[in-house]
Amino acid sequence: MDSTLKPTSASPWSPLKLSVFRWLWLASIASNIGTWMHEVGAGWLMTSLSASPLAVALVQVAGALPMFFLALPAGALADIVDKRRYLLVVQLWMAGVAVLLASLTLLGLMNVPLLLVLTLAMGIGTALMMPAWSALTPELVGKDELPAAVALSSLGMNVARAIGPAVAGVLVSLSGPWLTFALNALSFFAVIGALYAWKRTPTPSILPAERLFGAVRLGIRYARSARPLQAVLVRTMAFFVGASAGMALLPLLVRSELKGTAADFGILLGCVGIGAVGGAVLLPKLRQRLRGDLIVAGASALYAGVLFCLAFIREFALLIPVMLVSGAAWIAVLSSLQVAAQTSVPSWVRARALAVYILVFFGCSAAGSLLWGSLASRASLAVALAGGGSLLLLGILASWRFRLPVTASDDLAPSLHWPAPVLDDALDRERGPVMVTLEYDIPVEHAAAFGEAMLAVRAMRRRNGALSWGLLQDSERPQVWQEFFFDASWLEHLRHHGRVTVAEQRIEQNARQYQRDGVAVKIRHLLGAAP
Repeated sequence: MDSTLKPTSASPWSPLKLSVFRWLWLASIASNIGTWMHEVGAGWLMTSLSASPLAVALVQVAGALPMFFLALPAGALADIVDKRRYLLVVQLWMAGVAVLLASLTLLGLMNVPLLLVLTLAMGIGTALMMPAWSALTPELVGKDELPAAVALSSLGMNVARAIGPAVAGVLVSLSGPWLTFALNALSFFAVIGALYAWKRTPTPSILPAERLFGAVRLGIRYARSARPLQAVLVRTMAFFVGASAGMALLPLLVRSELKGTAADFGILLGCVGIGAVGGAVLLPKLRQRLRGDLIVAGASALYAGVLFCLAFIREFALLIPVMLVSGAAWIAVLSSLQVAAQTSVPSWVRARALAVYILVFFGCSAAGSLLWGSLASRASLAVALAGGGSLLLLGILASWRFRLPVTASDDLAPSLHWPAPVLDDALDRERGPVMVTLEYDIPVEHAAAFGEAMLAVRAMRRRNGALSWGLLQDSERPQVWQEFFFDASWLEHLRHHGRVTVAEQRIEQNARQYQRDGVAVKIRHLLGAAP
């Protein structure tokens, strides 16, 4: 066992003992089933409204496109407002769209442009919801329960993916697409009920909320400077570009190569869900023995084997165990990456960081599906699937040096160790920029080690909001070093105070260990001229 790892919860089901998490988890499963039913209903309805392949493809485009434009603003908004109220508004929006879809379809008033507009509206709701919903889990469970909670969330998504399309196929054949939209609306009301019953206690703040566009910029800046989050994003790209070949090409494999039916496709999807359940049960024990890096690498290799099997096996019965393995491998990677993404960032920027992760996930899945679909059309399904498996194996090697953060290794609670500067109460909080200078006295023999330690300080300042950073050495007194960084305004500097974590306090201490004994670090705050 890796001695750096701490034991996790013994049971993968222990988060369900928490009533708020349990009800939200059950409601999310219902909602995800409704979403998959909506996908099937919308696609089938478009085929009845138009025979154009472009129109059918535009349904998927309309549903996915808002994610690429709204995920980051949605993450910023979720970080600066009350998440519970925000999610209630978004869920009401999505329920309203679903009710409108069901009503217009039942009354025979639906047409191609209207279906695309309403699908776009539903996609807008999904894009606004996902970052906030992902950032909710750490609030509902403790840090030790988080891996199991994320695994359960991933399990719920896989179960919904197996159940939703199968149920939708039956409902569409019996009563038409309108019923899938109506049941989707009911699933949103289930989530609304669970959110309404949750009596969330918001964290009070003496500072006004961030402004939206500034919060978006800060989220991007954080992602560019946070090495643990960057490791998660690299591992995400290394897996999902290659792995996307499996789910993207499975329908073609069943229909064209196996000459199977929709029922056969549903059976294989059901096997993915069953495999995901088995993987979720095994994950807590694996986490006690292996680092997240090894779990992701092993599951990636396993999924590469799945793709090679899909490339060359053409017996339906033999593909059943293959899809069981694919579900277990998929949930192992997805759960490990989500846990790493959620635990590698502090709470003040969590939804924005998860929005970046979601963007990379969706972008890699979409790009991979396009790549392997194009390759399959030019060569063959076998070549495309084998290509996906080969790229997965290369991704393991290419991303190996990017170590995923260990769940319990860093304390990301605010340290609140910066002394508050004494200033006139009448000072305009919007005044800026603010230049903060820190003067160090470093013995010459420690200069190189000090400069190396300050690289981590630079990354810390930038990800917590500094617009720029620098380190200068006095030409007349080589032992004197001047660190400086700029914040946009006095208000932003006050926010900067609350963003420094306990783990980052150790980064400062590592640099200040070279400070000459008995000499204090001199700190000054310089403000831009008043108008």
